Amino acid sequence: MAIQSISFGKSGLDLFASSARADYRFSPFNGLMLIALMMIGMGIHLGVHTFHLAVVIYAVTAGVVLVSTFRLAQVWEGVVITSTVVALAGYLVFNNLGVPPTILVTTTIAAAIVSPSLQISYQWERAVLLRFGRFVGIRGPGVFFLLPIIDKVAQYVDQRIRVTDFRAETTLTRDTVPVNVDAIAFWVVWDAERSVLEVADFEQAVVLSAQTALRDAIGRSELAELLSHRQRLGEEIQQVLDAKTNPWGITAQSVEIRDIIIPKGLEDAMSKQAQAERERQSRIILGTAETEIAEKFATASLSYRDNPVALHLRAMNMVFEGLKQKGSMVIVPSSAVETMGLGALGGLTALGRPVPTGPAAVSVPGAAAPDEEEVHG
Repeated sequence: MAIQSISFGKSGLDLFASSARADYRFSPFNGLMLIALMMIGMGIHLGVHTFHLAVVIYAVTAGVVLVSTFRLAQVWEGVVITSTVVALAGYLVFNNLGVPPTILVTTTIAAAIVSPSLQISYQWERAVLLRFGRFVGIRGPGVFFLLPIIDKVAQYVDQRIRVTDFRAETTLTRDTVPVNVDAIAFWVVWDAERSVLEVADFEQAVVLSAQTALRDAIGRSELAELLSHRQRLGEEIQQVLDAKTNPWGITAQSVEIRDIIIPKGLEDAMSKQAQAERERQSRIILGTAETEIAEKFATASLSYRDNPVALHLRAMNMVFEGLKQKGSMVIVPSSAVETMGLGALGGLTALGRPVPTGPAAVSVPGAAAPDEEEVHG
């Protein structure tokens, strides 16, 4: 059993930030804001106190460490632990160097807490916000704020139309034929609150529900119906899937059957059956044509029966057409030939030809030699 959901344009960190395992999404904009706050704190410190190289090194190093950690972790635990460790390390280093640490340490903690609190959701996204574990509303699209530590984005929900690939392998039809069927489902989340709060993993739930509906539809259909009524099968699966997912805030818009694979032996047998069926149809058509031709000839014979002149003209026309197209003709004795005198004409033509003699002469078996007396006398 293979399950696949098609998604494009998201890296692993972006997918993690959009899932329920992350508390917030730390985008490049958040990283830029954190670096800016660290630079502001450094500027204030250098404006109040004398210049010291360790201050610059600490501000740059702390900013890089915090941005890297927040980007990888994207949970409030990472913010608390990393900011505490970096601030404590700066406090100890500045005390040993005799540099006042208050401004830089305070700036580090403030930048670490404030920078993840500013969140941005895209136009097609909705953020499900929890506060102390309880649902407080839907945020986005655009900029919104989180209360540090106590707020959590349960999930960023993409409300665009999604495409999911699913298949049913070696599933028996109603006439016990094993088939492999590939299909795709187009679905959309129209209620982000329901999809996140009522289903643990709505994407996986949609895929499994679609696959189950596909297997059920295959089991209720015969192979001929699967091959000839793909659209009807897709509509049936779409209705079943939509009835199941609609309470979750998800609508299944359509299901399309991409491919139906049958065993090779059965495919060959069906090909032979189709050839035999076409042969039968061709024979039926040929027989029908012969019947219609015979009926037409019977109708034409009624016109010639009492009109010998018409029959004579028709026969002459047939001879003319044959000579014009082929240049030669074999005449079979018939009443039409007799009416035209073609038999006598053929005999006169034969008498006018020279009789071959010598070895080239052809002897006809059974023919009697002419009596010598009859010849001379």
